[in-house]
Amino acid sequence: MKAKILSAGVVIVRREKGEFLYLLLRAYNHWDFPKGVVEEGEKALDGALREVREESTITDLQFTWGYQYRETGPYGIGKVARYYLAETQENSVSLPINPEIGKAEHEEFRWVNYNDASSLVSPRVRSVLDWSQDILKYIDI
Repeated sequence: MKAKILSAGVVIVRREKGEFLYLLLRAYNHWDFPKGVVEEGEKALDGALREVREESTITDLQFTWGYQYRETGPYGIGKVARYYLAETQENSVSLPINPEIGKAEHEEFRWVNYNDASSLVSPRVRSVLDWSQDILKYIDI
């Protein structure tokens, strides 16, 4: 049996004008939350924080709702993605150059509400979006 490859990331939200906005990153035609492969010896949460910093430059994250997470089913070559939910006050995002590939990993980012996010992401990512929305929908903004 093949060992699963764990990818970890963060569903990042910020409060604006009475609603939560989600940060989505686009690589090719695929919209997703910041995430990447957890390195050997690295804890999943630490990998998620590193990936957020590397892919978006965001470092201000509050895990307001705890450290629970949602994992996707296997995809690609046996990868499983684990997502945590965090809040930020930052709205400035940069898509820095990844030195290993010589370009940014993503072409675009957007801060979008739940409905817009739901229309952009794939079913695999939508399950994570819906999980986060189930937590957030009862929060007074």
